[in-house]
Amino acid sequence: MYILNKKVRNYTKDLTKLLSIVIVATLTILAIMLVKYRFVYKVTIAGQEVGYVVNKNQFKKLIEEEIIKKEELNVAYVDLQEEPSFELVLNDDSIPTNEEEIFEIISQDAIITYKVYAIAVDGNNAAYVNSIEEAEQTVDKIKGQYEDNEIENIDITVNEIYTSNIDEIEKVVEVASAVETAKEEVVEAVEEQERIKAATFDGVYFKVKPVTGNITSRYGDMESIRSHAHSGMDICAPAGTDIMAAADGTVTFAGVMGGYGNLIIITHENGIQTYYGHCSKLYASVGDEVEAGDVIAAVGMTGYATGNHLHFEIRKDGTTINPQRYLYN
Repeated sequence: MYILNKKVRNYTKDLTKLLSIVIVATLTILAIMLVKYRFVYKVTIAGQEVGYVVNKNQFKKLIEEEIIKKEELNVAYVDLQEEPSFELVLNDDSIPTNEEEIFEIISQDAIITYKVYAIAVDGNNAAYVNSIEEAEQTVDKIKGQYEDNEIENIDITVNEIYTSNIDEIEKVVEVASAVETAKEEVVEAVEEQERIKAATFDGVYFKVKPVTGNITSRYGDMESIRSHAHSGMDICAPAGTDIMAAADGTVTFAGVMGGYGNLIIITHENGIQTYYGHCSKLYASVGDEVEAGDVIAAVGMTGYATGNHLHFEIRKDGTTINPQRYLYN
């Protein structure tokens, strides 16, 4: 028994010695490895390795604070096209980390969405400012320069504009400049409103001159070529010139009618009609819905005419009125 116990003690002693040697050897190898190698994070973007960083958490915090939550004028928010992935690896110490280069790659690939405020006049963005307060101040200053009845039909609003390309937005300006820029649009809108008012009869807006040319005979003229006052106006133009509808409506006649020759009649709202006479060709047909500016016929000299021209009339419930009150004035 004594001999057996002695052998066990010797075996245990040898095993302990062996383990000590293994531990020392392992620690020595680790020490050597840690001198030549170190733990770093490999960074991959869209499957492409872009480099290494020492501290993953610090680097992610840098991205969050300096890119995603970027505090810069007009920046609404920032999205990363591709999220970087991090993998802890043991790397050769001679290979440097490149945090700045990786940060620059992520920064350049980030999608920045900008926000500005547009002052719109009748739906057209006229000027841009940085904040909603500046936009509202601009609108108040513009409206303060007009009487309510002058701009009652002009829509002056504020629109939020989001874009990833700030160069698409015209220059963002201070309130004073925005007022002047937008006011130009308002002035045009006021003038357009006056033009529309002047060219509107009983709810029908005569938006387009049927043809462009010299007026050779006006409404009410008494001339030797006719036994009555002129019921419309004659506008001289070359044969074949396009004739356009003066206002929106429905074609209710397209054919030959006595001295008018080839004639188009368009019926509008409230019993108002327009006549287009002496045409060489008729392009529109009865029942066609037309808009102002649509080509409906061609200038000619059919019917009772001494030269190529358009005879144009406006009638209300069958009674002629002076077209020059609304067009060609």
